[in-house]
Amino acid sequence: MDALELSDVERAARAELPPETWDFLQGGSGAERTLAANRAQFAHCRLRPRTMVDVSTTDQRLTLLGSPLQTPIGIAPMAYHQLFHPEGEVATARAAGRAGALMVAGIFASRTLESIAGAATGPLWLQLYWLRRRDALAALVARAEDAGYRALVLTVDAPRIGRRLRDARNGFAIPAHVRAVNLDPALTAASHRADHGSSGIADHAREQFDPTLTWADLAWLRARTRLPIVLKGILTAEDARLAAEHGVDAVLVSNHGGRQLDGAPPTLTALPEVAAALPPNLPVLLDGGVRTGTDAALAIALGAHAVLIGRPALWGLAADGENGVARVLDLLKAELDHTLALLGRPRLTDLDPTAVAPAHRNPPTAGCRC
Repeated sequence: MDALELSDVERAARAELPPETWDFLQGGSGAERTLAANRAQFAHCRLRPRTMVDVSTTDQRLTLLGSPLQTPIGIAPMAYHQLFHPEGEVATARAAGRAGALMVAGIFASRTLESIAGAATGPLWLQLYWLRRRDALAALVARAEDAGYRALVLTVDAPRIGRRLRDARNGFAIPAHVRAVNLDPALTAASHRADHGSSGIADHAREQFDPTLTWADLAWLRARTRLPIVLKGILTAEDARLAAEHGVDAVLVSNHGGRQLDGAPPTLTALPEVAAALPPNLPVLLDGGVRTGTDAALAIALGAHAVLIGRPALWGLAADGENGVARVLDLLKAELDHTLALLGRPRLTDLDPTAVAPAHRNPPTAGCRC
C-alpha cells in the first residue's frame, strides 16, 4: 500500500468497509467530546528541540515487562478483527512481529488465542473484561499462559458499556460469520442480535460484564496467574496509587478510545498526573489519539513508557491485511525516528518533560469550558 501518512490508510479503509462497520470502528460515546479531545490534546503541545547533538544514530528500542521491543508503538486490544479482514488477528499479529512491536489481543478476538500466538513473532498480551462467569475468565487465563502470552491486561473502565449512539442508530450487531471464538457461544450470543435503537454490543455487555468489580477482586486474578497484570483505563492519580498498592505490574492510561464516559479527560491530559503518582519503576502505557510518531514522542516525554494504537491498526487491516498493518507501524516508526533526530534526543531515554514547552507539559482538557 502506497501511503505516506495514516490519513491515506484511513481513506483506503473507509472505501473497503460497510458504513455501519465504519461507524462501529470510528464512533465514540455520547456527543463524542472525549473522542475528539483525544486528538486535539496532541495538537495543543509544543516541542523544544535541542541542537548540536549527534543524531547520526537513533534508537527507539526498549524492554517492557521483560520483553524486548524494537519500538514503543504497539497495538491496543480491539475486538473482532475479522470484521475488517478474513485473517483477522492472525494478520495483525504477523504485522506486529515484523515491526518488533507489542500486540495486545482482545478477549473478543475472532481468531483463537492459540492461532494468534502461532502467527506472532513478537510479544503478545491478552486483554480481559471482568465477566460474570469467572470460570470463563479462569479458562482464558490458563489458555493464555499455555500459549505463551506474556501479560494480562484487565480493562477496568467498563462496568457498563458507553452510550455509542452510532451503533444504536444503525442497530449494529456482529455478523454471524464473525465470532468471539475464545468464549462459549452462549456468552456472546447477544452481540449478534440488535434492533433499531440498540446495538448487539451494548446488549451483550449488559448481560455479561460484571459491574461489581472492585480492587479486592484483583486478588482472585493474581491467585490464578503467574503473568504480569496491567490495568487498562486508569485516568486519575487516586486510581494510579491504588493500582500500585494492589501490586499491579503496569497501568494503561486509556479512556477506551473515547467510547466510554464522554467528558472524561483525553489521555495525554491525564498522563502526567498518573505517571507522577506511580513508582518510577512501574511502567505506564497510553492509548487514545496517537496518529503520528511525534504523538508517540510527546506521550513518552510526558511520562509514558510506550503507546498503543487502536483504530489505525484496523484501518491498515481493512485496507491491505497484514501488509496494511505493517505499513501503519512502519510509518509510525519512521516518524518517531525522524522526531527523535530533529528533537536532538536520539534515544527514548532522552525524552523527558523538558522536551515539551513548559506551558504544555500538562495540557488542559481540550474544549473544556467548565
